[in-house]
Amino acid sequence: MDVIELTRELGKAIQADPRYIELAAAKEANDNDDALNALIGKLNLIQMSYQHEAEGEANEEKMAGYDKEFREVYSEVMLNENMKRYENARHAIDDMMNYVMQILSLCVNGEDPATCEPQTQTDCTGSCATCGGCG
Repeated sequence: MDVIELTRELGKAIQADPRYIELAAAKEANDNDDALNALIGKLNLIQMSYQHEAEGEANEEKMAGYDKEFREVYSEVMLNENMKRYENARHAIDDMMNYVMQILSLCVNGEDPATCEPQTQTDCTGSCATCGGCG
């Protein structure tokens, strides 16, 4: 089996992982949450208004108002239970992928694939020169 075939097998394994399954379920819950999608739509409109105002002679008072409104709506979005679930699932996937990428990086640099172990943030020596990346 060549590297590409093995990579595709790794992709299958990732999609079978409970963290991936949770992320897919959380994404679907977000997609089906009408209240959340309305808030996200509102965020997009505020952002467009902000950008439009910034293109011309920007009214600082309007800009501050858009910024305040954006922060308030963003907070509502992030307090939504479906969004919290999605964010937690996304962080779990990001952590897994960072770990996998660090292992691959160590292997490309000649480490033993069977025994190499990425450093975690708690293992940090403070020197980025010897680091496989923050986990």
